[in-house]
Amino acid sequence: MTIWAVLPAAGIGRRMGSTIPKQYFTIDGVPLILHSLRRLSAVSEIQKIIVVIHPEDKRWAKLQGSVVEKFESRIITVMGGDERYQSVLNGLTALTELAANDDWVLVHDAVRPCVRTSDIENLISKVSLHPVGGLLGSAVDNTLKRVGTDLTVIETVNRDSYWNALTPQMFRFAQLKASIQAVVASGEHVTDEAAAMEVAGFKPIMVAGSKDNIKITVESDLLLASRILKNQASDNEPK
Repeated sequence: MTIWAVLPAAGIGRRMGSTIPKQYFTIDGVPLILHSLRRLSAVSEIQKIIVVIHPEDKRWAKLQGSVVEKFESRIITVMGGDERYQSVLNGLTALTELAANDDWVLVHDAVRPCVRTSDIENLISKVSLHPVGGLLGSAVDNTLKRVGTDLTVIETVNRDSYWNALTPQMFRFAQLKASIQAVVASGEHVTDEAAAMEVAGFKPIMVAGSKDNIKITVESDLLLASRILKNQASDNEPK
Protein backbone atom coordinates (compact mmCIF):
# COMPACT_ATOMS: atom_id res chain seq x y z
CA MET A 1 0.00 0.00 0.00
CA THR A 2 1.41 3.38 -1.07
CA ILE A 3 0.29 6.53 0.73
CA TRP A 4 0.88 10.18 -0.15
CA ALA A 5 -0.20 13.30 1.75
CA VAL A 6 -1.43 16.74 0.70
CA LEU A 7 -1.26 19.64 3.14
CA PRO A 8 -3.30 22.61 1.84
CA ALA A 9 -1.77 25.77 3.30
CA ALA A 10 -2.78 28.47 0.84
CA GLY A 11 -5.17 30.36 3.11
CA ILE A 12 -4.64 34.06 3.71
CA GLY A 13 -6.33 34.43 7.12
CA ARG A 14 -9.59 36.16 6.16
CA ARG A 15 -11.57 34.82 9.12
CA MET A 16 -8.99 35.91 11.66
CA GLY A 17 -8.75 39.32 10.06
CA SER A 18 -4.99 39.09 10.28
CA THR A 19 -2.23 40.03 7.88
CA ILE A 20 -0.52 36.77 8.84
CA PRO A 21 -2.09 33.58 7.40
CA LYS A 22 -3.25 31.20 10.13
CA GLN A 23 -0.75 28.49 9.23
CA TYR A 24 2.07 30.81 10.29
CA PHE A 25 0.72 31.63 13.72
CA THR A 26 2.94 30.02 16.30
CA ILE A 27 2.56 27.79 19.31
CA ASP A 28 5.67 27.69 21.51
CA GLY A 29 7.52 29.52 18.76
CA VAL A 30 6.69 26.90 16.11
CA PRO A 31 4.36 27.76 13.18
CA LEU A 32 1.19 25.70 12.97
CA ILE A 33 2.22 24.34 9.59
CA LEU A 34 5.35 22.81 11.09
CA HIS A 35 3.38 21.25 13.94
CA SER A 36 1.13 19.60 11.33
CA LEU A 37 4.09 18.47 9.24
CA ARG A 38 5.65 16.82 12.29
CA ARG A 39 2.51 14.77 12.87
CA LEU A 40 2.29 13.66 9.24
CA SER A 41 5.99 12.92 8.91
CA ALA A 42 5.83 10.71 12.01
CA VAL A 43 3.75 8.26 9.93
CA SER A 44 6.37 6.20 8.12
CA GLU A 45 3.92 4.90 5.49
CA ILE A 46 3.58 8.37 3.95
CA GLN A 47 5.96 8.62 0.97
CA LYS A 48 5.81 12.35 0.21
CA ILE A 49 3.98 15.35 1.65
CA ILE A 50 2.77 17.92 -0.88
CA VAL A 51 2.65 21.34 0.79
CA VAL A 52 0.33 23.69 -1.13
CA ILE A 53 1.02 27.38 -0.51
CA HIS A 54 -0.42 30.67 -1.74
CA PRO A 55 1.32 32.07 -4.85
CA GLU A 56 2.20 35.24 -2.90
CA ASP A 57 3.41 33.39 0.19
CA LYS A 58 6.79 34.78 1.28
CA ARG A 59 6.92 33.09 4.67
CA TRP A 60 7.27 29.50 3.48
CA ALA A 61 10.61 30.26 1.80
CA LYS A 62 11.98 31.43 5.15
CA LEU A 63 11.03 28.10 6.70
CA GLN A 64 12.30 25.85 3.93
CA GLY A 65 15.80 25.55 5.34
CA SER A 66 14.54 24.06 8.59
CA VAL A 67 11.90 22.05 6.71
CA VAL A 68 14.50 20.42 4.48
CA GLU A 69 16.65 19.65 7.50
CA LYS A 70 13.79 18.12 9.50
CA PHE A 71 11.91 16.30 6.76
CA GLU A 72 14.68 15.70 4.22
CA SER A 73 13.32 14.89 0.77
CA ARG A 74 9.74 14.08 1.76
CA ILE A 75 8.39 17.59 1.07
CA ILE A 76 7.22 18.87 -2.33
CA THR A 77 5.97 22.47 -2.59
CA VAL A 78 3.30 23.58 -5.11
CA MET A 79 1.16 26.66 -5.58
CA GLY A 80 -2.49 26.67 -4.49
CA GLY A 81 -5.75 28.10 -5.82
CA ASP A 82 -8.42 30.48 -4.55
CA GLU A 83 -10.42 27.77 -2.79
CA ARG A 84 -9.31 24.85 -0.66
CA TYR A 85 -10.48 22.23 -3.15
CA GLN A 86 -8.56 23.95 -5.93
CA SER A 87 -5.43 23.87 -3.80
CA VAL A 88 -5.95 20.18 -3.09
CA LEU A 89 -6.39 19.54 -6.82
CA ASN A 90 -3.09 21.34 -7.50
CA GLY A 91 -1.46 19.08 -4.93
CA LEU A 92 -2.93 15.99 -6.55
CA THR A 93 -1.79 17.18 -9.98
CA ALA A 94 1.75 17.39 -8.63
CA LEU A 95 1.46 13.69 -7.76
CA THR A 96 0.34 12.63 -11.23
CA GLU A 97 3.72 11.27 -12.29
CA LEU A 98 4.41 9.70 -8.90
CA ALA A 99 1.15 8.11 -7.75
CA ALA A 100 -0.65 5.11 -9.20
CA ASN A 101 -4.42 5.32 -9.61
CA ASP A 102 -5.06 3.05 -6.63
CA ASP A 103 -2.57 4.72 -4.29
CA TRP A 104 -4.02 6.41 -1.23
CA VAL A 105 -3.85 10.14 -0.54
CA LEU A 106 -4.24 11.69 2.92
CA VAL A 107 -5.40 15.32 2.94
CA HIS A 108 -4.85 17.21 6.19
CA ASP A 109 -5.54 20.81 7.22
CA ALA A 110 -2.33 22.72 7.94
CA VAL A 111 -4.17 24.46 10.80
CA ARG A 112 -4.96 21.23 12.66
CA PRO A 113 -1.68 20.95 14.60
CA CYS A 114 -3.03 18.63 17.29
CA VAL A 115 -3.92 15.60 15.16
CA ARG A 116 -2.65 12.47 16.88
CA THR A 117 -0.37 10.18 14.89
CA SER A 118 -2.24 7.24 16.43
CA ASP A 119 -5.46 8.58 14.87
CA ILE A 120 -3.77 8.90 11.48
CA GLU A 121 -2.51 5.34 11.74
CA ASN A 122 -5.95 4.11 12.79
CA LEU A 123 -7.53 5.91 9.82
CA ILE A 124 -5.05 4.22 7.48
CA SER A 125 -5.78 0.83 9.03
CA LYS A 126 -9.58 1.19 8.81
CA VAL A 127 -9.75 2.85 5.38
CA SER A 128 -7.20 0.65 3.59
CA LEU A 129 -9.79 -2.14 3.48
CA HIS A 130 -12.58 0.10 2.20
CA PRO A 131 -13.38 0.49 -1.52
CA VAL A 132 -13.89 4.28 -1.29
CA GLY A 133 -12.03 5.75 1.68
CA GLY A 134 -13.00 7.85 4.64
CA LEU A 135 -12.20 10.54 7.14
CA LEU A 136 -11.57 11.17 10.79
CA GLY A 137 -14.55 12.54 12.67
CA SER A 138 -16.07 12.97 16.10
CA ALA A 139 -19.67 12.42 17.12
CA VAL A 140 -21.64 15.59 17.93
CA ASP A 141 -22.19 15.61 21.68
CA ASN A 142 -23.96 18.95 22.16
CA THR A 143 -27.65 19.55 21.65
CA LEU A 144 -28.18 20.83 18.10
CA LYS A 145 -30.53 23.70 17.27
CA ARG A 146 -31.63 24.83 13.81
CA VAL A 147 -32.14 28.59 13.69
CA GLY A 148 -33.52 31.15 11.26
CA THR A 149 -31.77 34.18 9.81
CA ASP A 150 -32.75 36.19 12.90
CA LEU A 151 -31.25 33.47 15.16
CA THR A 152 -34.66 32.39 16.41
CA VAL A 153 -34.63 28.66 17.22
CA ILE A 154 -36.76 26.74 14.75
CA GLU A 155 -36.23 23.24 16.08
CA THR A 156 -34.00 20.92 18.08
CA VAL A 157 -32.24 18.50 15.76
CA ASN A 158 -31.68 14.84 16.63
CA ARG A 159 -27.88 14.64 16.89
CA ASP A 160 -27.58 10.82 16.76
CA SER A 161 -26.63 10.74 13.08
CA TYR A 162 -24.37 13.83 13.07
CA TRP A 163 -20.59 13.91 13.23
CA ASN A 164 -18.00 16.66 13.03
CA ALA A 165 -15.76 16.15 10.00
CA LEU A 166 -12.05 16.28 10.84
CA THR A 167 -8.88 15.64 8.88
CA PRO A 168 -6.97 13.78 7.60
CA GLN A 169 -9.32 12.43 4.95
CA MET A 170 -8.07 9.50 2.89
CA PHE A 171 -9.11 8.43 -0.61
CA ARG A 172 -7.78 6.70 -3.72
CA PHE A 173 -5.67 9.04 -5.82
CA ALA A 174 -7.53 8.71 -9.15
CA GLN A 175 -11.03 8.79 -7.61
CA LEU A 176 -10.26 11.83 -5.49
CA LYS A 177 -8.63 13.73 -8.33
CA ALA A 178 -11.52 13.01 -10.72
CA SER A 179 -14.10 13.97 -8.06
CA ILE A 180 -12.48 17.33 -7.36
CA GLN A 181 -12.01 18.01 -11.09
CA ALA A 182 -15.74 17.43 -11.52
CA VAL A 183 -16.52 19.89 -8.72
CA VAL A 184 -14.28 22.53 -10.29
CA ALA A 185 -15.87 21.98 -13.72
CA SER A 186 -19.41 22.27 -12.33
CA GLY A 187 -18.71 25.36 -10.25
CA GLU A 188 -20.09 23.62 -7.17
CA HIS A 189 -18.59 24.65 -3.83
CA VAL A 190 -17.45 21.98 -1.37
CA THR A 191 -15.62 22.44 1.91
CA ASP A 192 -13.78 19.14 2.17
CA GLU A 193 -12.62 16.17 0.11
CA ALA A 194 -15.34 13.86 1.43
CA ALA A 195 -17.98 16.25 0.05
CA ALA A 196 -16.38 16.09 -3.41
CA MET A 197 -16.44 12.30 -3.23
CA GLU A 198 -20.10 12.37 -2.12
CA VAL A 199 -21.05 14.60 -5.06
CA ALA A 200 -19.42 12.01 -7.34
CA GLY A 201 -21.64 9.29 -5.85
CA PHE A 202 -19.18 7.69 -3.44
CA LYS A 203 -19.94 6.91 0.21
CA PRO A 204 -16.94 7.46 2.50
CA ILE A 205 -16.79 5.97 5.97
CA MET A 206 -16.32 7.87 9.19
CA VAL A 207 -13.50 6.80 11.51
CA ALA A 208 -13.65 8.01 15.11
CA GLY A 209 -10.87 10.43 15.96
CA SER A 210 -9.86 12.38 19.05
CA LYS A 211 -11.89 15.48 19.86
CA ASP A 212 -8.67 17.39 20.56
CA ASN A 213 -7.92 17.43 16.81
CA ILE A 214 -9.11 21.04 16.68
CA LYS A 215 -8.94 23.46 13.77
CA ILE A 216 -7.45 26.88 14.44
CA THR A 217 -10.21 29.24 13.31
CA VAL A 218 -9.96 32.21 15.68
CA GLU A 219 -7.04 33.53 17.70
CA SER A 220 -8.35 32.16 21.00
CA ASP A 221 -7.98 28.65 19.55
CA LEU A 222 -4.20 29.04 19.79
CA LEU A 223 -4.25 28.97 23.59
CA LEU A 224 -6.41 25.85 23.61
CA ALA A 225 -4.15 24.16 21.03
CA SER A 226 -1.09 25.01 23.13
CA ARG A 227 -2.63 23.27 26.14
CA ILE A 228 -3.60 20.27 24.02
CA LEU A 229 -0.08 19.90 22.64
CA LYS A 230 1.39 20.05 26.15
CA ASN A 231 -1.01 17.33 27.30
CA GLN A 232 -0.23 15.20 24.26
CA ALA A 233 3.51 15.41 24.91
CA SER A 234 3.04 12.88 27.72
CA ASP A 235 1.55 10.51 25.13
CA ASN A 236 4.78 10.66 23.05
CA GLU A 237 3.23 12.68 20.24
CA PRO A 238 5.83 14.53 18.11
CA LYS A 239 6.67 17.99 19.46
